[in-house]
Amino acid sequence: MTGSKTGWLLAGVAACLAIGGYFAWQVLKPGGLPEGIAGGNGRIEAVEIDISTRVSGRIKEILASEGDFVTVGQVIAQMDTEQLQAQRSEAEAGLQRAVIAIDTARSLVTQREAERETAQAIIAQREAELDAARRKLHRSEQLSERGNVSEQVLDDDRARAQGATAAVGAAKAQLAASEAAISSARSQVVSAEASTVAARATVRRIDADIDDSALKAPRDGRVQYRVAQPGEVLSAGGRVLNLVDLSDVYMTFFLPTAQAGRVAIGSEVRLVLDAAASYVIPATVSFVADVAQFTPKTVETVEERQKLMFRVKARIAPELLRKYIQRVKTGLPGMAYVRLDPQAQWPALLQGPLAQ
Repeated sequence: MTGSKTGWLLAGVAACLAIGGYFAWQVLKPGGLPEGIAGGNGRIEAVEIDISTRVSGRIKEILASEGDFVTVGQVIAQMDTEQLQAQRSEAEAGLQRAVIAIDTARSLVTQREAERETAQAIIAQREAELDAARRKLHRSEQLSERGNVSEQVLDDDRARAQGATAAVGAAKAQLAASEAAISSARSQVVSAEASTVAARATVRRIDADIDDSALKAPRDGRVQYRVAQPGEVLSAGGRVLNLVDLSDVYMTFFLPTAQAGRVAIGSEVRLVLDAAASYVIPATVSFVADVAQFTPKTVETVEERQKLMFRVKARIAPELLRKYIQRVKTGLPGMAYVRLDPQAQWPALLQGPLAQ
């Protein structure tokens, strides 16, 4: 007898719930909403992000499974870097060669500068010798006029003066050659320094490629599905994982022309999901399409214009999402109710309990 009473009690509760649910559906269905409130069917969606490779390579391992929640900066896949490490070693060797080349070129500059100083000293010496030879020739010419010096001595002094002049010219040519050698050595220094800069840039580029081989989550979210598997070779930009950004969640729904025209960006929206019908989720309008959906190619009558439907996006506040981020799921169907008139009052069933 007790079991029979319990059965009747459960049946009564189920009937009340069914009646209450039917009443709520009648009140909240688009046609039964109060003036200034509009509603439409929708589904929870979120921004999807493809985790892709920046450079070509082989997938070494994937560290996140489908459905896993990941945080920003978390390594979720690793590309093989053996070839990149070899390239880095080669670049490091090239950098060391460039550094040694700088020291060698600078030493060569020092050597050429010393040769220039020697050439300058030789010029001074040759010019002194030339001056002495010219003075001696001048005296010999004066003595020869008085017959006190033989012609042979005079010829010897002329030859010596001419030789000293030639020696000065040769010394100056040697100085010019030294100057040219210094310029060449300095250009070698510049070239070696440029090679060093290029080698360091190559090392940094390879380091960046190695760092990018660790694929990281750009923001908090949930792994939706794997696109590739460990061992696969991907080209640059190849997709590895698909991530759902749980900080940017919204519901898309559709409204007819008359209602869509009254929706303003920032209008208050309340969402009711089929999976949690007892909770009301606050949101705001973040987008209203300027092009109708479900539209005939040509609209020539008032009746046809009334059939136009416009897409509206209601975004859930990021602060609320962060609080419940572990529970957020995309794809859940439900209803979106938007307040077309800021003065309109929400029905009792949409006034709470609000998710906060």
